[in-house]
Amino acid sequence: MPLFEHLDDISRLIGRLALSVEYDGSAYCGWQRLKHAPSVQASLEAALVKVAATDVRVLCSGRTDTGVHATRQIVHFDAPVARTQKAWVFGTNANLPRDIAVRWVVPVADDFHARFKALARRYRYVILNQPSRPVLERANTTWCREPLDAERMHAAAQALVGEHDFSSFRAAGCQSKTPWRHLHFITVNRYGPLIVIDVQANAFLHHMIRNIAGALVAVGKGEQGADYMARLLALRDRSLANVTAPGCGLHFVDSVYDERFGLPREPLGPNLLAFLGEWTGERSLPDCPMVRFRRGQPVAELESSQAGGAAHEARQVHSSSQEIRE
Repeated sequence: MPLFEHLDDISRLIGRLALSVEYDGSAYCGWQRLKHAPSVQASLEAALVKVAATDVRVLCSGRTDTGVHATRQIVHFDAPVARTQKAWVFGTNANLPRDIAVRWVVPVADDFHARFKALARRYRYVILNQPSRPVLERANTTWCREPLDAERMHAAAQALVGEHDFSSFRAAGCQSKTPWRHLHFITVNRYGPLIVIDVQANAFLHHMIRNIAGALVAVGKGEQGADYMARLLALRDRSLANVTAPGCGLHFVDSVYDERFGLPREPLGPNLLAFLGEWTGERSLPDCPMVRFRRGQPVAELESSQAGGAAHEARQVHSSSQEIRE
């Protein structure tokens, strides 16, 4: 997909639409609409109302927390009126604050659901590792003044790959019914002064990535050994782990769906990492219960064919009350 796509200003779109939203979460108490504080969802819905001239409600692929950013938050809504693609994108952006923008809008099948059809979510946690405090990057990176060993952090993080009980990395107020998650991959790399923790899973617990990042920083500083992440995972006790890393360094960069939905491909964010040249959907997904279920295989068949921890994931996929967030 090229960076510049023509927006159709002739054909009118109605029915179920999917859109990609980018936002700087610094001024918001997360994605979800709240009565007492500003949210990304409320701002987006207010802008869509101006375009549709009637109420619009949206559903997202995964809620983000206070101060967390997104470059590819996937949202769907049922358009109550017909508008062109150009009108939905430009009209919505004209009514959004400068820290939120719609990147594209496309029609999707009626069975598309931003949350329940997602096969994976991907985040990048960006640490600026230098002695002096950041200026231009102060709102979208986490500053660490002590030197960090990225290779040591990467090696320690590999203990988290696979399906595990992540109780040691969930917030005390996490509402998910199960601490089990399937972490597809996690890498830690240094690019000059930037250290990037790149992680993908079927879903995340509340504060899960920020708690992982906090523990990895302790490993990178040499305060903990290379087996620290494995030990924390086995303890299943959040009170024995490290502090939660700040939200400003966390970016929601991708939500992966089955190819049949035809969502646009675009470079993974944030833009300060554009030199990596990676586009969405380039890494293959694991052959696991949730991926197979959301591609059409019945849950009952999965449960009968899976043993041990994998069955937990098969039972999760049809629980509508499960929280999917970071």
